[in-house]
Amino acid sequence: MKKNTLTKSDFQFQFSGYGHYTVTYQSPITLKMWSKTINDMGIIDLTKNEDSPKKVNLISLKNIVKY
Repeated sequence: MKKNTLTKSDFQFQFSGYGHYTVTYQSPITLKMWSKTINDMGIIDLTKNEDSPKKVNLISLKNIVKY
């Protein structure tokens, strides 16, 4: 059984206009993909623009994209 470790590499960030990114999350276990356009630049700064983002921020981004 694989351990569910959330990393920055589970996300893809595509610039989609001023203040908007389309973020795609792929589950490392099921390989399912979810995608959503996000305009919350705060969470983008805390994940995409960080070398080592905090796990709590990655979980927040995952929840935004999935739900």
